[in-house]
Amino acid sequence: MPRTTRPARLPAHGPAPDLSGRDRLPSLTGLRFWAALVVVLYHLSRQAGALPWISDATWYGRSGVTFFFVLSGFVLAWTYDGQRVPAKVFLWRRFARIWPLLAVTTALSVAAYAALGTRVSPRSVAATLLLANAWLPDPDLLRGGNPAAWSLSDEAWFYLLFPLLLALPWLRSARGRAGVAVAACAAVLAVWLCGAVIADPVVRSWALGYFPVTRTPQFLLGVAAGLAVARGWRPPVRPGAAVALVVAWHLVLVPWSRAVPDALWYSPYQASQLLSAPLFALLVVAAARADLEGRRTGLGGRWAIRLGHWSFAWYLVHEIVIRLWIGTYGRPVGLTATAGVWLLVLAASLAVSAAAYHWVEHPLERRLRKAGPRPTGPRARGSVS
Repeated sequence: MPRTTRPARLPAHGPAPDLSGRDRLPSLTGLRFWAALVVVLYHLSRQAGALPWISDATWYGRSGVTFFFVLSGFVLAWTYDGQRVPAKVFLWRRFARIWPLLAVTTALSVAAYAALGTRVSPRSVAATLLLANAWLPDPDLLRGGNPAAWSLSDEAWFYLLFPLLLALPWLRSARGRAGVAVAACAAVLAVWLCGAVIADPVVRSWALGYFPVTRTPQFLLGVAAGLAVARGWRPPVRPGAAVALVVAWHLVLVPWSRAVPDALWYSPYQASQLLSAPLFALLVVAAARADLEGRRTGLGGRWAIRLGHWSFAWYLVHEIVIRLWIGTYGRPVGLTATAGVWLLVLAASLAVSAAAYHWVEHPLERRLRKAGPRPTGPRARGSVS
């Protein structure tokens, strides 16, 4: 197994030492909650019924997954730019981070399907647990097991690439990192334009929205940004301006969606997931800059951090809760009933997520990390929240 060739600030659990704020980026943890919320509202709008204004703004909330891909690249690059770490140690840590909760939520999802009388193929469950469910344009693989888990198939691919990306010579200089970032943005645009030549809507949806290879530029953009910030670059944009740009982009999607049906390649459905990557990268680096400079963003408070910690579990369980409710009681009729179902699902899924984080995700990750391989170098300086 190859080793990473760059230094790494290894992530650690528990309080980080006070190092002038350079080793903790709490605003990024807070942003995780908001990205997960957008995904949850997207699924509520499309599965449980729409609410005025909120559904308009989050109708393409699947873009929250794009945010997570960019954020993943950024945080890993920021974290692993300091101390030499074997690739096997890095990969074990990522396995410990995502797989236990994936296994538990997949079991819950299969149980929910069974309770509703829906058969789930063993093939789709196996593909989910093996983190391979996004590699083929097969709806059974993508939706069987736990439908939300397709993104972890992409993440697993990114993790395999990450040690190789850190060794790229183009990422060693400021100019090279800027070039990689521009190339990643151009690749994102090229992927979207490729939709024009894919006639089959199922294949097009998979190729542009699920396929790990076409999602890789989003992760690469995050890696380039993370290394740039770790090595001293500070973006000339503040978090408020970056948030305004992200919100403005999603508001532009509203009239666009009314003019162009989702079935067409140039609809905002795919554009929202692909073309949002540069804006999300800007938001991430702006929030990181604020943390590094000790400025408050409103995203790093105690409850913001707590909700951010629950966000991974929330992402994996919320669709199960929606599916159970709709499958049992049907879609609500009327604005009041729809709003009530929304509130109920939001509260129930978030409560389940909190329990999953504290009783499954966090303790099992710690146990697996302790049981796995460890680096031989010095301990980490700090952590990224």
